[in-house]
Amino acid sequence: YALVFRKLDGLAEEIERSQPPVDLWRKFIYCTSVTGPILGSVDHMQPQDFEKVVSPVSVAHFSQYKLNKLLLKQLEKLNFKICTSEGTEGLHNHLLQGREILMGHECVSVSATDQCINVIASFLKEGKCTERNIQCNILIGTDGAGSTVRKLVGIDLVGEKDLQKLVSVHFLSKDLGDYLLNERPGMLFFIFNTEAIGVLVAHDLKEGEFILQVPFYPPQQNLEDFSPEICEKLIFKLVGWELSDIDVIDIKPWVMHAEVAEKFLCCYNQIILAGDACHRFPPAGGFGMNTGVQDAHNLAWKIASVLKDIAPASILNTYETERKPIAEFNTALSVQNFRAAMEVPSALGLDPTIANSVHQLINRVAGSVLPSVLQKALLEGIFKVGRAQLSESLLNESNPLGSSRLAKLRHIFEEGKSLQLQFPAEDLGFRYLKGALVPDSNCEVGAPEAPTGHRRDFVPSANPGSRLPHMNVRVLSTVRNREIISTLDLVSGDKVEFLLIIAPVEESYHLARAALKVAEDFKVPTKVCVLWPAGTTNEVEFRSAAELAPWKNYIDVEEVKRSSDSLSWWRICKMTDMGAILVRPDDHIAWRSKSGVSGNPKLEMEMAFSAVLGIKPVNVEGTTQP
Repeated sequence: YALVFRKLDGLAEEIERSQPPVDLWRKFIYCTSVTGPILGSVDHMQPQDFEKVVSPVSVAHFSQYKLNKLLLKQLEKLNFKICTSEGTEGLHNHLLQGREILMGHECVSVSATDQCINVIASFLKEGKCTERNIQCNILIGTDGAGSTVRKLVGIDLVGEKDLQKLVSVHFLSKDLGDYLLNERPGMLFFIFNTEAIGVLVAHDLKEGEFILQVPFYPPQQNLEDFSPEICEKLIFKLVGWELSDIDVIDIKPWVMHAEVAEKFLCCYNQIILAGDACHRFPPAGGFGMNTGVQDAHNLAWKIASVLKDIAPASILNTYETERKPIAEFNTALSVQNFRAAMEVPSALGLDPTIANSVHQLINRVAGSVLPSVLQKALLEGIFKVGRAQLSESLLNESNPLGSSRLAKLRHIFEEGKSLQLQFPAEDLGFRYLKGALVPDSNCEVGAPEAPTGHRRDFVPSANPGSRLPHMNVRVLSTVRNREIISTLDLVSGDKVEFLLIIAPVEESYHLARAALKVAEDFKVPTKVCVLWPAGTTNEVEFRSAAELAPWKNYIDVEEVKRSSDSLSWWRICKMTDMGAILVRPDDHIAWRSKSGVSGNPKLEMEMAFSAVLGIKPVNVEGTTQP
C-alpha cells in the first residue's frame, strides 16, 4: 500500500519514517517461549528488497490504527471536517455539507431508488441512541469483514468459513519490548510449550505493543475463560517470566474466514463494496490491507470520472470485473499461506486438523450428553496430552522421535514451506485481464499463474492491465529542472488524468498529437510524457515544444540508469522506442502499442479511449456518434 500512498502528500515517506527499523521485524521466530530455546527462525527480507529497483518504496510494517491516524490527518489537510456526535449540536437535523467525516456513526438501514440511496445511521448523543437520514448518489461499504452494508443489501460471501477461531489479546509491556529489542527482535513469535500455544505479534518493540493470538474452542470455552487476569497468566507462560508492567488493553474473539463477496456492486451500481467488506482473508501475508487499498485506488478514479462527466456510470462495472479476480486469487494465496503456517505445529506432532476434529467430535458426541464443565475438562485434558509432545525430554536431538521432528522442522524452514511474509509478484505484479483496458491485439491472454504459496519476485511488465513499471527519470522542464522522480510519479495523484508515454521519435510525436486531439474531443484530461534516453537531451528544449504545439500539457524526462549496463526504459517494458503506453489514473496500463501504430493514429486513440472509458467515438462536429 505504500506505493499507492506516495500520491498522498508525503504519506508514504511518513510511514517509512514512523515504522520500526526493518531489523526489528524482518524475522519470524519459532520457540518454546520468548526466552526459551529457538526451534527455528526465518528472515523474510532479501537484499533486493532494499534496492528500490522495481519499486520506488520498500515494504513497510505499520499498524492499522496508526495508519488510520495518519489518514485522518491527510483528510484534514484536504479540508475535511471530523465531526463527532457529542461535539455537534443538532447533528440529527444537520445537512451534510460535503467533506465531513461522521465519527461514531453506524449504518442501520439502506434503501435504494433510481434517484438516490437513503441511509439511516445511528449514533449516541448524550448517552441516547439517535438516528439520522443521509441521502447520497453512491454508497461505498468499506465497513469491514462484518460489513453491515453488505448484509443489508443481501450480498452473500463465497468461500471457506470458520478456518479457525481465535482470541486476540492486545497488551503493552515495555519490559518485554526492551528484552526482545536487545535479545531477540522479530515480528512474529510462534510459541509452543507444554503449558500453552500462541502467536505473539510484535507491533512495536520500542513502545512495547503486542497482540497475542491464541486458539479458541467455543462453546466449551467462552470469553470468561479469557479475562484480563487469565490472559496475563497465559502471556507469562508463553513469555517465560512474569512481566511486572503488563497492561492488557483489549480482548476480542474472532473467526478466520477465506471468502469473497458474490458481487461487488448492486442497485444499478449505486452501492459498492470495497476492502474487507467484499473479501476477508486469513491474516497471512498482509493481503487484507493491501487488497483493500488497491480496491480504493481502482475505484476512486472511476467514481471521479463519473462525477466529472468524463465517463458514463457503466465504467463502474469494470471495478468488479477487475478487482474480483484479484480478490479470489489473493484468497487462495492467503489460504495456502495459512496452511503453510500449520506445517510447523504438524511437524512437532501437533496437527491442528486433529485438534479441530477432536473439538468437532466432542461437540457432536458429548455436546448433548455431558454437562459443559465436563466437556471443557475433557477438551483441555486432550489438548494437555497433545502439548506433552513439546516436552524437553521428547523434543531434543538425543531422542530419536524428537530428533526426527526437529529435522523435519529444519527442512520446512530451508525449503520456504512455512508462513511467508512477502509476496512481491502478487503485491506489485497483479494484472487486470479485462475491464477498463485494451488487451494487445492478436495476443492470447492466458489465466494468471496459479498461486504457489511461496515468494515469487516481481518482474515488471508493460502488458495492458499491469502496473506501470518503475524507473527513475530526470525532469527536464524549466519549472522542475533536473528533479529525479519515478515514472509512477508522472501519473497525477490529485486529478483524473491519463498519461501517454512516448519516445522522442517523429511517429510517436504524431501519435501524441492525435491522442491529445482525441482527448480534447472526449473531454478527457491527458498529459504526454516524452521519455528521452539517458544522456541524449541536447534537443529537448525545442523539439517537444515544436512537435506538440499548440498543446502545452506535456513533460520531458530522461532515463536515470542505475549503472551503464542497466536496461533502458523500453527494454524493461519489452517494447521498442517506436512504442507508446497509455496509463490510467491508477497507474495501470490502459493501452499500448509495442512498436508503433500502423494505421490511422487518431482512429487508434479514439478506439483506445472509447474502450477504456466506455464512451462512443466523437464525430467531426464534436458530438458523440450514435
